[in-house]
Order: sequence, then C-alpha cells, then structure tokens
Amino acid sequence: MHVRRLDPILVDRIAAGEVVERPAAAVKELVENAVDAGATSIEITVEAGGRRLIRIVDDGRGMTPEDLELAVERHATSKLPDGDLFAINTLGFRGEALPSIGAVARLSIVSRTVEAETGSAIVVEAGIKSPVRPAPAPKGTRVEVTDLFSATPARLKFLKSDRSEAQAVAEIVKRLAIAHPTVRFTLSGEHITAFTYPPEEPGEHGFLRRLSRVLGSEFHENAMAIGVEREGVRLSGFASLPTYHRGTGTAIHFVVNGRPVRDKLLLGAVRGAYADVMASDRHPVLAVMIDLDPRSVDVNVHPAKTEVRFRDPAFVRGFVVGALKEAITRYAFRASSTGGTRTLESLRPQGAVPLRPAYPHRAHAIRPTGAFANWQAPLDAPEASYTSGLSERQASLPDLAMPSADSRATLHEMEPQAEESPLGAARAQLHGTYIVTQTQDGIVIVDQHAAHERLVYERLKRERASSGIARQLLLIPEVVDLDPVDADRVLSEASSLESLGLVVEPFGHGALLVREVPSALAGGRIKALVQDVADALAEWGQGASSPLEERLDAVLSRMSCHGSIRAGRRLRPEEMNALLREMEATPLSGQCNHGRPTYVELKLSDIERLFGRR
Repeated sequence: MHVRRLDPILVDRIAAGEVVERPAAAVKELVENAVDAGATSIEITVEAGGRRLIRIVDDGRGMTPEDLELAVERHATSKLPDGDLFAINTLGFRGEALPSIGAVARLSIVSRTVEAETGSAIVVEAGIKSPVRPAPAPKGTRVEVTDLFSATPARLKFLKSDRSEAQAVAEIVKRLAIAHPTVRFTLSGEHITAFTYPPEEPGEHGFLRRLSRVLGSEFHENAMAIGVEREGVRLSGFASLPTYHRGTGTAIHFVVNGRPVRDKLLLGAVRGAYADVMASDRHPVLAVMIDLDPRSVDVNVHPAKTEVRFRDPAFVRGFVVGALKEAITRYAFRASSTGGTRTLESLRPQGAVPLRPAYPHRAHAIRPTGAFANWQAPLDAPEASYTSGLSERQASLPDLAMPSADSRATLHEMEPQAEESPLGAARAQLHGTYIVTQTQDGIVIVDQHAAHERLVYERLKRERASSGIARQLLLIPEVVDLDPVDADRVLSEASSLESLGLVVEPFGHGALLVREVPSALAGGRIKALVQDVADALAEWGQGASSPLEERLDAVLSRMSCHGSIRAGRRLRPEEMNALLREMEATPLSGQCNHGRPTYVELKLSDIERLFGRR
C-alpha cells in the first residue's frame, strides 16, 4: 500500500480523540477559553451528560468576525503572541480545542466584542465550516456543542451513562472554580444538582470561602493555611488537618500557574507529607496553588493538559512536602471538628424519649435506650446508693444505671488555670481508657493510649535527631524467637536499629538476643516490640526506594506503641493532667501514629442542644 496524505477532516477527527475524549474534556477546553478571554461570569449547561448539548456562555472580551473565522482553524490561536512555547501564560495555547470539537459534533459560536454593534456567528458541523454571519448577541461569547461524537459514532460506545458523564462535568467545573475563585461559575442541566459559585474577592479569605463552597462547609473549620515562597516558587492555599480526611484522593487539588492539574509528582508529595500522621488508605483534603516562572514548567506534555513537568522536580517535590509538613506541625495539635459532631450524633437518641415523673415506681420505669439498652440493673439493687465523683445520689433515678467510671480525678482540687488550658483539667477516667476533661466551654474526651503513643513517638524522633536515642541495658538479656526470615531481616538492619536504641544479636536459628532497648520503652513487652519491628521492616522491604528517614520513622512508629500507656491502666489525677499538658506542648498530638484522633471536643452549647436545653 502506498503512502498517502490523510484527509484534513479525518486528521481533525483523530486529533479530537486526543483532546476531547469525553464531554467533560470538551467542557474543560471551552471553559478555559472563557477564562482566558477575561470572563467574570461563566454559565455551563449540559444535557444527556453533555452528549446531546453543551452550552457555555461567558461575558469575556468576545471575538471579531475575522477572529471567529480563524478560531475554528487548526493551530490558530491568540494565546502565543511571540510564539514562545516556554513562556505560556494562558490555559489554552495550541489552537486545537474548537476545530477538534467541530470535527466530531455540531459546533455553534456566537460572539461580540464590546466595541462591535452586533455579534457574529459561525457553525462547524462534522468538520465542515460555514461562513461567518451577523447575529444579535450580548458582549461575550456563547458556544453550543450538540450531538457530540455524532461524526464518530464508535466513540459513543466508550461513554458511560449520562449520569456518570454529567458528574464528570461537575467535577471539572469544580476544579476550575477552585483555580479561579474571582470568577462566577454556574452549572445546570440533566443529572446534575445545579450550583452557582459567586465570585470571591482576591486573596486568602476569598479563596477559603470558595473552597468552603466547593469542598464543604466543614473544610473551613479544619483547614491549615499555607503560604511559603522560595527560589521564585510560591505555594499558597489550604490543607486539611490530618484527622480530617476522605476515602479517595478526589479532594486533592493542585493549581499550577492557574491551571488545575492531577500530577503524579504532586500527589506523591502529598502522600509523603501526610505519611506520618494519616493512615495509608485515607487522603487529605487540600487546595494548593503553585506559582512559578512559566519557563520552569512544561505544560505541553499531555494532550488534555492535565499533567505538567517541572524543570527541577526534586526541588518542587521537596518544597511541597516541606510546606505541608510545616503546616501540619504548626496546626496538628488540633483535632478535626468533625470528631465532636460524630460523637454527638452517636449519643443522640434515635427517637424522642417520653417524659416521666421524677420518682417513678420501679415496675413502671422506662427502659434505658441507646447505649444502655442492653444493660439491666440487678433486681435486688438498693433504691438509693452513693458514688463519688461524677454521679449524684441515685435515689431519684433508681432505674437509670450506667457503666462504672473511675472518677478519682474529682477527689483532688482542680487547679483554676488548668481549666483555661486547651485540653482543660482532668475530671475522670472512664473504663481505664478514656480521660474526660473540663474546659471553659465544654468537655474533651482523650484516648490515653493513642495520645501517649504519639507523645512517645515524637520523643523518640527528637532524641534521634539530637544526641541519639537513649538506651537502657537489660539486666537479663531476653531471647526472642521469630520466624527465621523475620530474624534474618531484623539482623540485616541491626546497625540501623542500634541507632534507634534497639540492640540485637543472633542467638541461634530464628532467635535473637535483645541486649538494649530505648529508655522510653523500658518495661514494655520486648517480644511484641521485636515482632513489630520485623513487620515494619517487611512492610518497607529490603532496599526500599523510600528515603532512609521515612523508613526509620516507620520503625519508630511501631516501636512507640510498646512504650505508651496501655488501655485499661488506671491513672492518678496528676498523671492525667501531666499527659494533657504534654499533649498541648507536643506537635502532631491531635492524632496518633495511625492517623486516628487522640481526642474529641464537645462544646457546652452542643451538649445543651443534645439535652434540649437550647
């Protein structure tokens, strides 16, 4: 077969497959054109998920008849005035979007500049362009795409349901709305919950308001501000507290020079920054803008312009990781506000409880509901009993019983200044696991094991970074039997483990002799400690590509669990308060090593609403 030139219309249809793979891609290209045209308001309408209709109306600069005729030609653009591909300051620049869409659908454009008395219109259908004609139009541009992929029916088979395609359109619009908070965005149509994001004022406060509208109102209360600049690269935006997270990474937004991107390098930087404070199967919520010299980033590496390539990727990754870690360290004493909300929801009764007399007869007592539904007091229990601490005399509530609580904290006088502290003053310990504290405007419930686990971990990291982890020599070295593979794995990392305060030696086949342990872990279960270290080494793998610092931190995280206060251990009041004060002084104490919150806070106003007092 001889070599021949393809038909120009066929060339356009092939190119359209790279640029417009689905309706959402067409919406992205058209909205980006509107933003580049200086629009302050953009309205998007879709029908049948965008397959039947896509309409974009903006109030931008508009186009003259001459510009309109050229705009639907291949590689015709107004966005490269000097032809320099290394200094791109606009979202679009190739001149492919409009002709590609026109090659696979019916494309209609009506546009008018502010100086023109009337507008101009052009239609491109299946790659065939009609002449430009006059048309009535307000200032700006209206683009309508109907019967998408009608010229390439085979591509229709690859589209998902209309609802799925509509949701993809909504996701694209949300990402563009985050990238351009000063622009009004309106989306409506079939299979979509219509929304409008009003324009926000420039600056940090306006950006946070736009994020609260797009990412949810709870984000505002759980956001950490980021604003760092170094070597001509500036990071700004907001990231969520480690205890505020999602099950997928769809709420991670990066904007590079005004362009929303989904870049593997940046997503990897986020995972690295949160690795020490969030479970591996959870993802933070964040929106960060990266502004740098256009010559330092290549935006021309992906047909849909969803990925970028940095000139110095190692610097950018390290910069993002460092900025996020600094914010986490600065803010992560706080626990997310959603913890208290979930706690209140779990406490709120499912149905209304009828009122009862103050002294009901036992035979007619109302049965406990909710958490106490399966508990029943002994039939021979005395009608009146006394307990110390939180409980009052129970003669008035003979049928209402509750789980036992160690309330010895109330036997000591509470220091007035302790209640003014962020975590308040300890008032009781429940079930040997949870510390209840009183603050000025509510109560706090602390998981003593999770909190102390984080404190021990941070203490070990500080010791390793300064003078080295303090070690304690065991009076009688302990022999630990392991699987031979695990034993070999631990012995191969003996030098690294020694720097972490754990000194081991071989002691026969599949056995280790432990001579020293970190002082902070003295008294713990040594066999469980060594087994956890072996598991951590297996998880990271021999010769893992992750930085040594991250691997050592992973081992320390496992080790710290064995030096922390165990659940079930009763604490004295002074021990509880000491734990609270150390939490307040320790960064990252708002979550344990596994990313779970160490405490939840309940405001007094919320508790009063729970009991109908407000």
